[in-house]
Amino acid sequence: MKSNPNTYDALEVGQTHVIHRTITAEDVKTFADVTGDDNPIHVDEEAAAETRFGKPIVHGVFLLGIISKALGRDFPGPGCVAVNISARFLRPVPVGSEISVEVRVAEKIEKHRHIKMKTYVYLGKKMCVAGDATLVPPGEGAV
Repeated sequence: MKSNPNTYDALEVGQTHVIHRTITAEDVKTFADVTGDDNPIHVDEEAAAETRFGKPIVHGVFLLGIISKALGRDFPGPGCVAVNISARFLRPVPVGSEISVEVRVAEKIEKHRHIKMKTYVYLGKKMCVAGDATLVPPGEGAV
């Protein structure tokens, strides 16, 4: 693996990265199969139509997984390790939606050389998930 330039010293508060992803019914079904969470609100059109949402919605933990991908593969990227990830689920994401995931450097914690990130999932301009992540950035002894 080649070195990542997004080390603790190189990262700056305010740096932001955004990814876009469409979450298909097949993605949700695969996630349900892997985790065993086949709650009908996620995978059954007819059952979900009877809920307050009116259609299947993406698992919240699936959305956290996409945030984890943004952090671990995109920014800061390979070599970083999550110490903590937390989130508030503000509104549902319907299956088949295109989302935007934004991660932003919020704070540098010198004592541990960790980075605190703000994390968001948007559906259009509406925020669906808001959270925080604390990371050991690349180049800090992470595997």
